[in-house]
Formats: sequence, structure tokens, C-alpha cells
Amino acid sequence: MVKQALTSEAAQLAALAGELRISLSKLIRRVREQASAGDFTSSQQSVLLRLERDGPATVSALARAESVRPQSMRITVAGLEAMGAISGEPDPDDGRQTLITLTSTFRKTVKASRAAKEDWLVHALQAQLSAQEQEQLAAAVKLLQRLADF
Repeated sequence: MVKQALTSEAAQLAALAGELRISLSKLIRRVREQASAGDFTSSQQSVLLRLERDGPATVSALARAESVRPQSMRITVAGLEAMGAISGEPDPDDGRQTLITLTSTFRKTVKASRAAKEDWLVHALQAQLSAQEQEQLAAAVKLLQRLADF
């Protein structure tokens, strides 16, 4: 009887995990549809997020952080530079190196894109969820954050 209860609990958790993955994926797609900062590859998006979060970096540092070869990172950086998303300046500590940073124009684009996504999400929350459901979602977000930090 105990073994059957554990199996049932494990099956319920597996079903919950699947439903959570599908729901989160669908929500992320819907949010991304609301505004886009351009058609970037996943590696370009990763570099842009890293530069935004961590600040200027050299191609070598970006390659190490992304676990790719410097040659591959140079190609990614060149594409982003051609799009006007990043620019390079000499490293003040080592003139042989170039520090890559986000351009101010791109920062504005990202800010506008995020605002559009958040506006859509606020509207969806208001239109689809009652006040009580919004409170439940707030509690669930804390649980999702714990899962994400695991």
C-alpha cells in the first residue's frame, strides 16, 4: 500500500512537472510575441544578456563565460556589431584588448521591448485573473523562483 502511494505521488509530480514545463513555455512564447528586440540567435541573445547583466567584457572573457572558442565568439560579436547592438572600445587596462559593450540605442530598444511585454502581461493578469487568483499567482511566483534557484 505504501509503495503504491509513493508511485502515485511520483506520477502526480511527473504530470505536474510536464504541465508546468508546457505552461511556462507557452507563456514565454506569448510574451516574446508582444515585442522583439530583433532577430537574434540564441548565442547572440546569451551574449547580449551577459553584457547587460555583467557589463563590458572582452571577446576572450565572453568566450570563456559562454564556453565557446574565441573564434566562435568573434563571429557572434561581429554579427551583433553589424546589427548595431554592441560596440567595442580599447580596454583602458590593456590597449591590446577591446571591451565590448551594449550600444545606447540597443539599450533603449531592449527597454521598450521589455515595457511592451510587461504591459501585455499586466493586461493579461487583469483580464484573466481575479484578485484572489492574482494573490495565488504571487505565491506561486515565489515557489517558481525557488525552483529556478535550485
